Amino acid sequence: MPLDIVTIPCRSDNYAYLVKGPDGICIIDAPDAAPIIAAAQERGWEPGVLMITHHHGDHTEGTAALKEAFPGLKVMGPKAEEAKLPPLDMALTEGMNGGEGEGYTVPLDVPGHTLGHMAFHFPKAGVIFTADSLMSWGCGRVFEGTMEMMHETLSKLAALPPETMIYSGHEYTLANMKFALSIEPDNPDLKARAEKVQAQRDAGEPTVPVSLAEELATNPFLRAHTDAVAKAVGLEGAPAAEVFAEVRRRKDNF
Repeated sequence: MPLDIVTIPCRSDNYAYLVKGPDGICIIDAPDAAPIIAAAQERGWEPGVLMITHHHGDHTEGTAALKEAFPGLKVMGPKAEEAKLPPLDMALTEGMNGGEGEGYTVPLDVPGHTLGHMAFHFPKAGVIFTADSLMSWGCGRVFEGTMEMMHETLSKLAALPPETMIYSGHEYTLANMKFALSIEPDNPDLKARAEKVQAQRDAGEPTVPVSLAEELATNPFLRAHTDAVAKAVGLEGAPAAEVFAEVRRRKDNF
């Protein structure tokens, strides 16, 4: 049974997700309860699990209302951030894999944006929910971790199968597109993707999911190892981690 994934716009630019698999229905992140409840009720779905990626309020604030709407809901999230999260029924660490068929879930540590940030990989379905680690055409700001930590996280995610579909936590793609084009204005892959993304947003459609292959070809944060990106930021021959840090600093001030 393939996963049935519903992308739910929340707040001004967040995404939550409903994921229906062979062993039940889960919610990924809780930015705002109302649109998640509406999407579930519209389909007659009763979510059994809420999986939280990290402690920031724009990913957790709907938790209490979701538990009220779905009384059997179990809340899971990273053990490393348990003290900062709503009460957890299960504190997750990397390696606590579980689920049936395409619902088989692998929590991954992806620190950088926050120290305990997790992504939820469904390897048999070929999808991953990355929230504010790897994002569509970008990556999350480095708030709690270090630049080196975020670079290691992105390298870890870049090693997944290229056909993996990435569901990130925000609709930031147009802003990320403009920055990416400032780094590699002559990259034909970027130009082609820019046309597609602009058309999606003009039609009011989300720009997620996106394949890892497309990110590897166009995302400057995943291309810090390339000569083109290193040259663009004046760091030819420098280690990829150093190039990444400079690209991230430039994005912070873009």
